[in-house]
Amino acid sequence: MDNIFSGIISSKTRIKLLIRFFFNPETKSYLRELAKEFNVSTNSIREELNQLTRTNLLKSEKNGRQVHYMANKDHPIFPELKSMVSKVMGIDQVIDGIVGRLGDLERAYLIDDYAEGKDSGIIDLLLVGNIDQFHLNDLSRKTERYIKRKIRTIVITSEEYNEFFKKLKNRTYILIWEKIS
Repeated sequence: MDNIFSGIISSKTRIKLLIRFFFNPETKSYLRELAKEFNVSTNSIREELNQLTRTNLLKSEKNGRQVHYMANKDHPIFPELKSMVSKVMGIDQVIDGIVGRLGDLERAYLIDDYAEGKDSGIIDLLLVGNIDQFHLNDLSRKTERYIKRKIRTIVITSEEYNEFFKKLKNRTYILIWEKIS
């Protein structure tokens, strides 16, 4: 976990929690789910969740017998933490490169693991528009080396978008860029 957080935060579990909750602030998770995902003890997760909740970076809500945690979007440093997490995940470089060089891009979505805040090492993107496939492949290879993550893309036209969007509703997704008309 060699990223900007590891130099300032010593707990790898806390880094994973920050990435999980601040990359997609709509994410809600509970203790055992996080322990299983991160492959650490529930006590380690509980300790970090308690610390992040005490500092108001996370909020919690009871849902039956489970306590669900989520990012506190009202916290004064929320925008900065969200921005830092995006940099750690490498999404900022991906989008900057894609928008300028790929042709007529209308929308870009982050889907699946990364949209859930899980750093699986594979970034799945859905790109809508008339995309230059040669530049996309070239850009993906170069960006992968730089951010040390694999990039998988699904490219669809705006005509295909409406049909595909019905399938997308069953998956986690975040709109990360949209062309302003």
